[in-house]
This record gives sequence, C-alpha cells and structure tokens, in this order.
Amino acid sequence: MKTVYLGMRGDIIHPGIINIIKEAEKHGEVLVGLLTDKAIAAHKRLPFLTYEQRKSVIEQIKGVSRVVPQEDWSYVPNLRRYKPDAIIHGDNWKSGTLQKERENVFAVMKELGGEVIEIPYTAGVDSAVLHEARRAIGTTPDVRLKTLRRLIELKPITRILEAHSGLSGLIIENLEIQAEEGTRSFDGIWSSSLTDSTSKGKPDIEAVDLTTRLQDLTNILECTTKPIIFDGDTGGKTEHFVFTVRTLERNGVSAVIIEDKTGLKKNSLFGTAVTQELCPIPEFCEKISAGKRAQVTKDFMIIARLESLIAGFPVQDALSRAAAYVEAGADGVMIHSKEKSGADIKEFCATFRAGHPHVAIILVPTTYNQFTERELSDWGANIVIYANHLLRASYPAMLRAASSILEHSRSLEADSICMPIKEILELIPEGV
Repeated sequence: MKTVYLGMRGDIIHPGIINIIKEAEKHGEVLVGLLTDKAIAAHKRLPFLTYEQRKSVIEQIKGVSRVVPQEDWSYVPNLRRYKPDAIIHGDNWKSGTLQKERENVFAVMKELGGEVIEIPYTAGVDSAVLHEARRAIGTTPDVRLKTLRRLIELKPITRILEAHSGLSGLIIENLEIQAEEGTRSFDGIWSSSLTDSTSKGKPDIEAVDLTTRLQDLTNILECTTKPIIFDGDTGGKTEHFVFTVRTLERNGVSAVIIEDKTGLKKNSLFGTAVTQELCPIPEFCEKISAGKRAQVTKDFMIIARLESLIAGFPVQDALSRAAAYVEAGADGVMIHSKEKSGADIKEFCATFRAGHPHVAIILVPTTYNQFTERELSDWGANIVIYANHLLRASYPAMLRAASSILEHSRSLEADSICMPIKEILELIPEGV
C-alpha cells in the first residue's frame, strides 16, 4: 500500500486536521511527521503540549497509521528519510512564508518519483487565531512556572525583555514580527528592580520589601502568560530569601536572579575601580542552597548573578565563584560586565561552558549590544535579557509630548507622537 506523508504540529486539533487526514487516507497509509518541540520553538511559539503529549493524541485519530518525529521545520529531511509515495498539504502554502518550502518539496518528490497532493485549505480555520483565543483564556501559575525550562531546552537562545507595568507586559505578550526564520517574538519577561523603582520615581535600593514588588508584579501576571524572571537583588538575608523563593514559586514566577555583591547599585553602574564588596563565597553558596531546599517544585530556577567583572576582578574570579555557586545548587549563572568589547564575557562563557555544558548562562548585553543573539548563542549563552529598554524608551517619549504641549500651549502638535484614544481603549482585551 502506498504511503502518504503529512507534516503537522498537532498542538491544537481542529477540523482542518481531521479533513486532511481523511483526504490522505484515500491515497494510502498516513504517515504523520509530527514536528518536535525544538523544531516548533525555533520557528513559532513554544507549543502548549510536549511532543509526547501531542503524539499520544495524534496516534488516536482515525486514519493515522504511524507517527514519526519531524526534527526540522522543513519537510525535506523526512521525505528523503522515509521516501513516501506522496505528501499531502493544504493549498495555503502557495503564498506566504511556506512558498519556498513548497518549491523544495516539489523538487524532492520529483527526485523520489512521488507526487504532491494539494487540497483546499479548510475555510474558517486559522491556527494563529485559535492560538490567540486559547492564550486569551490565560494561564495558571504551574504552567507559567514550567515554561522557562522548556524554552532553555528547546531554543538556541531565549529572548527576555523588561516590563515595569501591565502595559509594558502586554507589549511583550503580543508583539510578533515575521523574520526569515519564522515568527520572532519575546519569550518571557524580566521583572527588574531598577525599572520597577525608577517607574515610581524612587532610587533603586534594596529597601523595598517583597510585598511592594509583588503588587506591581501582579499587574503583569494578570495580563500575560509568558514566563517571568524576577530580579531578586542580593536576595537579602538567607532566612528571608527562603520565603522569597516560596512566594515567587507560588505565584508562578519561573526564576529569581540574586547577585553576589553588597552596596548601592550605582556602584555597579558607574564604578571605575574596585568599588564593590563581593559577598563571601561560602555565605552566598549557603543562600543559594537554602533557596533550593525551600522550593517545592523542580521547575523553579535560582540563578546566581556574578559581579566579579563589574567590581574589577579578573575573569578567573568569576569562574571560581560560578563553579562554587553551581556546586551549591544554582540552576544558572548571569555574568555582567562594563567592557564594551564583550571580550571578557566571551572568555567567561567559553571556559565555563567547557566545564558545565548543561548549566544555563544568562547574558545582559547592555554595554556590548553590538552582538546579535546568534553570536551570543555561539558563545554559549542560553538566555539574553534586554534589561531596561522599555522604560528607557518611555521616558524620552513622554518628555517629548510634555515639551510639545508647553512649547505650543496646546496639545495639537503632540497628537502625531501619541497613540489615539480609540486604540488605547481597544488595547486592553476584555476580561483582563
């Protein structure tokens, strides 16, 4: 009997999937190439269900003979591997981002002596719309909490952007652009103590208690579904940090980052010499270990932020500290530097990655922002955090609008740089 290949994601089962399986069954045994989590995450959003969960569902659909993993976004590698007699696809790929893939499939099937079966795309079905409808329902703390580890495992680089309000969180939640490799979006949210305090017009000091921070974090949690990394400053006293971990974990936050220094943060940002005091290694290790013992799930992450390079110490100091922190239980390390060339960061990443191939490296390339995410990934980074850009962009925009009103004694000239009131009213989805 002939074999018909059908590639799919299978994350949301809708009538279009049932229709194409029925049509494929008319031509032979249906071999479903189910995209792996990694293949989907590299080009689209992270799938709601894991590969094994999706596979168990697809295998139960009448007409499916066999399910195999499709580890590449392109159908071509699996077509060459399984050599089906035909491949079936909806005619929606005649235009848009899959047009080039269609040409490649036709060429390969001609080479294999097979055929390409095109059927009308099921009208009224749009996976993207279904995805948005599902996302509008929201998420749970448990689901959100687990997402960061999945992203690190599946994506070459996980892209995180700072949010300091519910509105900035909505930008991260919804913004997507189409790039050559597929849909590009932000994978998660950085809850920064710097931008949180600055948005209130207050200095960034560690005097703000967790309860106050959580009030603002709740505004972001309520209107987003993506994972959140929380800026925990130094973590405070060890006995306090264990409660911070439990509180964040209970709220669905995926990770907390704590730094191994003491003193005001302006020292980190503006110091030119060894102006920082670093926390003694044993003391910081005990804080990490206490936090790990306190967490309830295995999904929550504690990440150690290394301040050695900021404080003027050599890369070797950062490496020694990183090794100790990982031994104490840290799930990842974040390394900071004021060096614009990025050379010290690259050196750290190469050496650390050689000894710790499976520990997450988090970079914040504010000073060395000439490097692309792909380059940082090649260094060994798993996560890149854009730590304060939405706040930094908002202030000049507000200042420009306010200045225009003062200059012209009216608001007409400011209209061109302001969002229309109608769009403001439509920005917040119903039910939020």
